[in-house]
Amino acid sequence: MAPLPLAAVPRLLVRWLGLTVLALGTVGCSSSITTLTVPVSRWPGFEFFPLAQELGLDRRHGLSLNLKVYANPQDIVHAYLRGDLHLAQLTTVEAVDLCNRVPKRCPVVVLVLDESRGGDQLVVERSLDSITQLRGRTVAITPSTLGPFVLSRALARHGLKLDDVELSPMPPEAMTEALARGDVAAAALFPPFLEKAIATGKVRPLFTSREIPGEIFDILVVDPDFLASNRQAMARLVRVWQDAHDEADERPQPAIAIMARHEGVTEQAFRNSLEGLVFLSLYQQERLFAPNGVLERNLITLREVQAYLDLLPADAPLPPVDSSVIRAALQR
Repeated sequence: MAPLPLAAVPRLLVRWLGLTVLALGTVGCSSSITTLTVPVSRWPGFEFFPLAQELGLDRRHGLSLNLKVYANPQDIVHAYLRGDLHLAQLTTVEAVDLCNRVPKRCPVVVLVLDESRGGDQLVVERSLDSITQLRGRTVAITPSTLGPFVLSRALARHGLKLDDVELSPMPPEAMTEALARGDVAAAALFPPFLEKAIATGKVRPLFTSREIPGEIFDILVVDPDFLASNRQAMARLVRVWQDAHDEADERPQPAIAIMARHEGVTEQAFRNSLEGLVFLSLYQQERLFAPNGVLERNLITLREVQAYLDLLPADAPLPPVDSSVIRAALQR
């Protein structure tokens, strides 16, 4: 897929935000505030809802964001599978996987959060000079379809397949120590775990998502039944997301400080992580949601890759894309 002409707002990186409407509350005598619980995992690109909550941007649109922290993105994926969450921030890879696993709750794509252009990387021990040297070696991946996908794309560019390496599923927070001990020769990582692994001096990147533009997106998805009865709340949430981006553009220093603190990294490390991400404003996204547009084609391609890897059937259902929430947000 050819690179998209994405207008860059620096992107923050790793992974998963789901969102759940918990309750309706009343403030004062006439103002109704919808409280949204936002599950958060450590991925810089998902820090805009926490930024909005800390700056009070949610209140402008009659929302109150209640943040709930998860150890890693897979915990949010599992929460959606259990039915604990109605919304989630996912990669397109994971959304396709969810659709196959819970077809009755196949999530609807309502917003493109960002594109990974270098944010996802395959790092290898420094003694290795080439991806081909991973043949027969052990590689750490997140216990989801995302890790195998990133790894498979790196291997494919060098004539290898997943069967040519030994896969070691583990949470991303465990990978730095596994690499340092020599338990694995490589790992598919994303920030902030990526920076921590590289900081040890024992590994270096040999493949990044910059080499596969237009293949890895982060998206906001919604349970179809929840979307049907909460379109206006979703439109307000999407508007809050845009306001957070606007705030980061207009006053980057305080915004970076807040988001870096949430990630537990230095401000410079957080800035560096943004270099691997690209954002599109609400005004630029409508073309992505067009019939047979970029997003639909991306989802079809991902299903083909996952079917080739025997991760799901070739006829697995795909997440529908719905631009109505963005259109409603733009009218507010």
